[in-house]
Amino acid sequence: MSLPVSIWIDAHLRRLNEIGQGYYIINKGAFAAGTVLLKINLLNGKAHILTQIRDMDGNLGWMWATKDETIAEKDADAYIRRAVDRDPDIWVIEVEDRNGKNPFEGKMIL
Repeated sequence: MSLPVSIWIDAHLRRLNEIGQGYYIINKGAFAAGTVLLKINLLNGKAHILTQIRDMDGNLGWMWATKDETIAEKDADAYIRRAVDRDPDIWVIEVEDRNGKNPFEGKMIL
């Protein structure tokens, strides 16, 4: 039995609150399940978009959601709008980090 995604997100957002990391919940998805999309705003008009996936062993990780790792923020927002239109149960979180650091657990899976 897996942990509901909303509880996983709440735990991570609580940790972000503790360290003073800014974030926005752009789209609140389904309580029990759903994909997590992460926008890392680089605060220079650019952003990274990551999507949460599982590796071959079932461990949570992240992969680039777009062909290019860094894209214009307006393109990132357009990508997010299309993703939410396709799947309203998707969770979309935006964090701000000039260095592009992902504050959530899980390694990059290429």
